[in-house]
Amino acid sequence: MAFSIPSLRAVPHARYHAEASLVTWHPQGILDDEMADRMVDFIEMEEREILTPFNRYVDYNGLVEIRLTVAHTFNIAQRRRARYSGPPVKGAFFASWVMAAGFARLYADFMQAGLIDVQVFERREDAARWLGVPTSLLLPTTWE
Repeated sequence: MAFSIPSLRAVPHARYHAEASLVTWHPQGILDDEMADRMVDFIEMEEREILTPFNRYVDYNGLVEIRLTVAHTFNIAQRRRARYSGPPVKGAFFASWVMAAGFARLYADFMQAGLIDVQVFERREDAARWLGVPTSLLLPTTWE
């Protein structure tokens, strides 16, 4: 069962699924540096507060535009590699359109050699299989 924790209010369309040790995020609209920073801040706060390591899933199909810069993408990856010190976890990106998949792959390349193994998928089913969760957990839901 998914539930919202208070810090999730700062990041719309994010859910923590305790039973699967998984955070899902379905950003909507325009992904820019500020939106990406809010999500990174949220993830880092959760890593400090949740005792169980958790995987991540980001669904880029709700985006209409990406204004995230390459330099900022690199800085985020550098920050995540430096600050995450828990056991290895997985980060899956679902992106079925070229621009989104390109940014996700760029981030995955920047994350190489870190403790967060980032992979990009064009099908939710493949992401679910890799994460070891039911595909239903990765579907967008109705947001309050």
